[in-house]
Amino acid sequence: MSRAATPLPCPLCGGCTGREPHPGYTLCETCGLARLAPHRRLTPAAERAHYLTHENDPGDERYRRFLERLAGPMMRRVVPPAHGLDYGSGPGPTLSVMLQERGYTMSLYDPFFAPDAAALARQYEFVTCSETAEHFHQPGEQFARLDGLVRTGGWLGVMTCLFDAGAPGFDFGDWWYRRDPTHVCFYQPRTMRWLAERFGWRVTFEGATVVMFEKPAR
Repeated sequence: MSRAATPLPCPLCGGCTGREPHPGYTLCETCGLARLAPHRRLTPAAERAHYLTHENDPGDERYRRFLERLAGPMMRRVVPPAHGLDYGSGPGPTLSVMLQERGYTMSLYDPFFAPDAAALARQYEFVTCSETAEHFHQPGEQFARLDGLVRTGGWLGVMTCLFDAGAPGFDFGDWWYRRDPTHVCFYQPRTMRWLAERFGWRVTFEGATVVMFEKPAR
C-alpha cells in the first residue's frame, strides 16, 4: 500500500496546509493562504504569453479608474516628489504613469517585462504591488523582498482580491478570481494581518481589494 503524499509546507509561512477548498488547491491552517499545487502552474513561457494577452493601456480610462483604488490611498499617505517602485509592473505599465503625472518619481520591476536588478538594489518611500501578489510562486520570499525595498517610515500598497473562507455562501471553487491560470496564491484578510505581524508592519484595509502596510521604525 502506497503512502499518501506528505503535504508541502505553506510557501508563505512554512506552516501546515489543511483542507482542500477545491481540487488542486490547499489552504494553510496557520496564515490562511490558499495556493495552487505547483505541478498545476503554467510554465514560465506560457505564463508570460498569458500576460501579453492583458490589455493594460495607460490610455484606457477604465483601467485607470481601476488602478485608482490603489493610487488614491497611496497618495493620501505619501506626498510627491517621493520615489516609488511599481513591483510587478507588467507589459503595459500604467500605475507608474499615473503617479508620475502627479509628481512622483517611479521605478519599475517585473520579472518578465522589466527585470532591472538595479531597481531591487535600493529602498523606496513607497512600493506598489498591483494585481501581482496572486502570481507569486514563493510569496514568503517575495514579501520578504518587498519588506527590504521599503524604507523605514515608508508604505507598501498591495492590490489583490481577498477572500474569506468562512464567509456564508462563499465557494472557493466557484470564485471567478481563481480561474485565471496565472493566479496561484490567494489571500484572506487574516493572511494580510499575519503578514503585518510577521514583518512588524501596520495594516489598513481599503475596501475589499487594497491593503496598505506601513513600515514603522523598529
